Amino acid sequence: MKKLFFAALLGALFSTLAAAAQADDALTTIKTAKVFKVGTEGTYAPFTFHDSNGTLTGFDVDIAREIGKRIGVNVEFVESKWDGLIAGVDAHRYDAVINEVAVTPERREKYDFSSPYIVSKAVLIIKNDNAGIKTFDDLKGKKSAHTLSSNYAQIARKYGADLLGTDGFNQSIDLVIAGRADATINDNLSYLDFKKHKPDAPVKIAATLPNADANAVLIRKGNPALLEAINTALAQIKADGTYLAISKKYFGEDVSH
Repeated sequence: MKKLFFAALLGALFSTLAAAAQADDALTTIKTAKVFKVGTEGTYAPFTFHDSNGTLTGFDVDIAREIGKRIGVNVEFVESKWDGLIAGVDAHRYDAVINEVAVTPERREKYDFSSPYIVSKAVLIIKNDNAGIKTFDDLKGKKSAHTLSSNYAQIARKYGADLLGTDGFNQSIDLVIAGRADATINDNLSYLDFKKHKPDAPVKIAATLPNADANAVLIRKGNPALLEAINTALAQIKADGTYLAISKKYFGEDVSH
C-alpha cells in the first residue's frame, strides 16, 4: 500500500511539474518560432486601425512591435472583432491581446496582465443638440451604442441605459449622429483623435468619469516567463524614450499616466 501511495504521489507531482513546465513554455515557443502573435481589432483608431494605404497602424500596434523587437522576434497581428478578441487567447489563436484592454477584477480572475502601458478616462458622448443628457445618470432609459462585451457597455448598463450593439467606436458614433442612439461611452483619447480628424462632427462630451482605466497586455495565465519578458520590454520602451515618441506621435503628450 505504501509503495502504491508513494507511486501515486510521485505521479501526481511529476504531472504537476510537467503541467507547470508546459504552461510556462509560451516564451520558448515564441522565441523558437521567432513570432509573437498579437490579437487586435484593426478598427479602433488611433490605437489599432488601417491607414489610407490599408496598412495596420496605431498606438497599440507600435507598442506591440516594440515589445516584439525587444523580445527578439517578429510580431504577427491577427485581427478580430472586439466581442471575440479575448476569446482568441483561450483558443490559442495568438499569444496576447494588445488592444486597449482595461484591467478589471473579472478579467484578472482568468488572465494575466502586464504592467499598464496607457491610461484613459471614460467620456459620455452625445450629439451637439442633445439637451437632455448632461450626466451619466441621465442615461437611464436612453439608448447607448457599444460593443456589448466592452467595459464601456458595462458602465452604460450600470447607469440604466438600453444598449445597442455595434462593431466598434466609429459605428457607435455614427448611430449617435444619425439619432438612432442617444449616446455612447468611450475613452477620451479615442474621442480626441476622432475630433482631430473630423472636427465638424456634430458630437460633444457631456461628462467624464473621474477614475482612469489602466490598459495592459493580456495573456493566458500560467506563463510567468512571457509576462516578465513583456514587462521588461515595456520598461525598456519607457526608459529609452521610445514610449514618449510613440505617445506624442498619436496624442501629442505622454499618456502613460
